[in-house]
Amino acid sequence: MNKKLLQSMIDKLGLAEVAQRIGYDKTAVCHVARGTYRGKPDRILKAVEESFSQRIVECPVLGGITFARCVEERSRPFIATNPTRVALARTCPKCGSHNGDDNDE
Repeated sequence: MNKKLLQSMIDKLGLAEVAQRIGYDKTAVCHVARGTYRGKPDRILKAVEESFSQRIVECPVLGGITFARCVEERSRPFIATNPTRVALARTCPKCGSHNGDDNDE
């Protein structure tokens, strides 16, 4: 997982904004950034990557998109009358792009 991405987003947006966007307490995020977090930081770092990563993944439906958009699209609700949502609902469970298989670090 990418601690550099966490630090760059804190520098850009501020600690409180990053913590709020990823849904974690700012104290925990601060400890992960400083390397003093007592637990495993994996979940927090994964949330950072899912929210802010600009890594490009190849979506079978949408083409080249950022990893953050991939996460966003997977979390959107199914709408049977929207052909794109139908195609994503069929394709996303089988796609390996969201598993971090081609991580950038």
